[in-house]
Amino acid sequence: MRIITAIALTFLIWAWGCSDIGSLDGSGNPSWVNQLIVQFQNAPPGNPPQSIWRYDYKGQTVYYVPAQCCDQFSVLYDSKGNVICAPDGGFTGGGDGRCPDFFRERKNEVLIWRDSRTR
Repeated sequence: MRIITAIALTFLIWAWGCSDIGSLDGSGNPSWVNQLIVQFQNAPPGNPPQSIWRYDYKGQTVYYVPAQCCDQFSVLYDSKGNVICAPDGGFTGGGDGRCPDFFRERKNEVLIWRDSRTR
């Protein structure tokens, strides 16, 4: 039984070390957030400036990217970089309807990055 427990524990440690959530840079950002920042920096500057915000929402760390212009959806990501929903934007301004409580329930706002370039 100890061998099975040791193998299971080894596997869990290995799996955690290989996940994106374990890939943090010196700022504490997951690697996918840094890749998103590079992608935004390689695109023309937006108006308003592109930004990435971190929150606690429903017991997890999430990342919110506001829409750049009218009728576009904002994007809410989980800590692994998976899209959760579009909390706002679109033709109605109400997002895709999958997380209508995001703005009421979010906590611990942190600005991760804002594009400092001007148009």
